[in-house]
Amino acid sequence: MNLAPNFPDDDTMRLLMQLLHEELGLPERKTISLATSINFDLGCNGADAQQLMETLEEQFAVNFIDYDAYRYFQPEGFDVFQKRRAKGRGEKVPLAIGMLYKAIKMQRWDTWELESL
Repeated sequence: MNLAPNFPDDDTMRLLMQLLHEELGLPERKTISLATSINFDLGCNGADAQQLMETLEEQFAVNFIDYDAYRYFQPEGFDVFQKRRAKGRGEKVPLAIGMLYKAIKMQRWDTWELESL
């Protein structure tokens, strides 16, 4: 795995990268940066995304009160009820590694603050 210059090198980031590698399988030849999105660049969606976010909550004690999975991820399969609940949430927003890192550091998910990085 290639890490971008100035990529954080602390215990938190090492644990996060280990988790991402275990859950998603990080690409060997692609350069990973804080701007790398797990949903667009790494293809994380559906059950994988749900599992990853649950693990983040448990392992890092992140409070996900302001988190909306439909904002970032496509639901697994097609469910007419999910489509109705997701109305108005058409275009997905990139969920970057830097956002996850900052959420872990803050121990909470603040959508506005994290997306403004």
